[in-house]
Amino acid sequence: MTRTAPRNDATAAARINSGGRRLGLLVLMSLALAAGQLRAEEETIVSHGYSFYGDLTYPADFPHFDFVNPDAPKGGEISFARLGTFDSMNPYTRRGRAPVLSTVMYESLLGEGVGTSGAADTYGEGYCLLCERLEYPADKSWVIFYMRPEARFSDGTPVTAHDVLFSHNLLLEQGLPSYAAAVKKRIPKAEVIDDYTIKFYFADGISRRSLIDQVGGVPVWSKKWYEETGARLDEPRLEISPGSGPYMLDTFEVNRRVVYKRNPDYWGWDLPNNKGRYNFDSIRVEYFSDDTAAFEAFKAGEYTFRGESDPVKWVQSYDFPKVRNGAVKKEAIPDGTPPEPTGIVFNLQRETLKDKRVREALALAYNFEWTNESLQYGLYAQRYSFTQGSRLEAQGAPEGAEREFLLSLGDLVPEEMLNEEPRTAHSSNAERLQDRRNLRRALKLLDEAGWTVDDKGRRVKDGKPMELTFLFNATFPPTLVAVIDNYIHNLRAMGIDVTYEKVDSSQYTVRQRDKDFDLIYSNQYRSFLGTGTGLHQQYGSEDAIISLFNPASLQSELVDTIIDASLNASSREEEDMTLRALDRALRYEFFMIPLWYNPDTWVAYYDQYDYPDPLPTYALGHLDFWWFDAARNEELKAAGALR
Repeated sequence: MTRTAPRNDATAAARINSGGRRLGLLVLMSLALAAGQLRAEEETIVSHGYSFYGDLTYPADFPHFDFVNPDAPKGGEISFARLGTFDSMNPYTRRGRAPVLSTVMYESLLGEGVGTSGAADTYGEGYCLLCERLEYPADKSWVIFYMRPEARFSDGTPVTAHDVLFSHNLLLEQGLPSYAAAVKKRIPKAEVIDDYTIKFYFADGISRRSLIDQVGGVPVWSKKWYEETGARLDEPRLEISPGSGPYMLDTFEVNRRVVYKRNPDYWGWDLPNNKGRYNFDSIRVEYFSDDTAAFEAFKAGEYTFRGESDPVKWVQSYDFPKVRNGAVKKEAIPDGTPPEPTGIVFNLQRETLKDKRVREALALAYNFEWTNESLQYGLYAQRYSFTQGSRLEAQGAPEGAEREFLLSLGDLVPEEMLNEEPRTAHSSNAERLQDRRNLRRALKLLDEAGWTVDDKGRRVKDGKPMELTFLFNATFPPTLVAVIDNYIHNLRAMGIDVTYEKVDSSQYTVRQRDKDFDLIYSNQYRSFLGTGTGLHQQYGSEDAIISLFNPASLQSELVDTIIDASLNASSREEEDMTLRALDRALRYEFFMIPLWYNPDTWVAYYDQYDYPDPLPTYALGHLDFWWFDAARNEELKAAGALR
């Protein structure tokens, strides 16, 4: 990273009127101060990558990322299964359902990868990909990207600054409304300086977090293709625009399979970012209607890599002959990232669920201990934090700087947040599904909230029964189905009328987007290890009603204020402190029932793949930096394990 001094107009002093020595001296002093201020404002940072605090792990001349094998061979195929259906190849539309990896063809200025983004051993760092360098002032009020003239789309046309500007504007005009609304406020102007140089301006009076990252991460599409075809970003379609990435679409059969192939003419093979990566000739995705059929297909060798999420299958079903003879490897790979905050989410737009006492009562119907022992072989741990196990997890009553910060927020912070430990998951009796102690607590909370029991044993308020709809995707694995079935059984035992709606993938997607549910099992929320404006999309109030990323429609002034403080933090230490407070506040608001997490990633694959050891902290990378062993593939075929 280098700093360059500005070009200042030193001739300004020559224009000073010489009508008095003292006045002239004062004017000269004023101009000198102004010139010094101008130099400070105009001093720019030029770099090969970006992180908010400027502390990039890799220098400008790095040969490759540390976590890859730079000599990994190219070739072969990796294939995996997906449940459900797809009817569009456009992943950016609100209508229709696109297949997995349908964004894999597209790159950004600061780099996108297959299944990972940028350097998988760092957090919050981006390295130039379509750009060769970027420039920005110390106050981060704008950024200029200098692009690589050699970059090409897969149809051979150059990737230019005009394509970048077109893509930025296309997202604002035809992308998700919540995204467009947020970006327009933060990025008022973008301009093409020349064919390979583009400048973005950022609004005054806002945090500088996630601004350069935002524009640097926008996928770049071909302006020429969109203008020639008249295609829209917000409409489903089976045609795709050319991308500039190392993979491109090869073939697809709707609802059956998609194949992506490595582009031999990819423009960026020699970049240090790409050494040791994108090693497979093809990536194949097979679609199945249910997991039983998918698992049988894996055993038969119809696809070669499987991530497992069902503990029953993991324990009971991976003893077939190919596992026993070593043709298929079964591994539990430690996961270094905080678990994603999955769980049963409450739709806070529903009047019944606005009362936290009701939500707490509904949560007490979930018995983690019984579920883990009876249905999950004791393999899981219970989650309660939004950044579990990381340095940002709130623990104990707030102390020191965090307590001072919370006190500074005045009446926004409830007394219990200041003086008590953060909310953790309740404990239950592992020996029986219905924990009587928790059931009594739940019924008391419902009574306090005005939900009494009528002569039919129903929970009623103002003469109306409590009726809830639990929306569930029919393709979810059987063990998860059993967990939700048992949870609903406990809810009904409390006198609550629960409608359990299992719908197909397409209906589920539409109703999830429209927030047509009371309860839903959701994996939309994300854990965090640093701040960013994405926190407002996930947990913020402004677009909560329409945001796809905030399924609960959480609206909390306390949460909004803490996110703003994290965005305006002046040091990493201050940022970490505010994010611990955010974890504490999100747990206080209680908009989801946290379920469980697996500290490992369970995978099974045919023994024809290798991966770097150790793996990086933030990605498994099986589609990115694993590689194919052709000799072992031939051995598997000779033994009849693969066709």
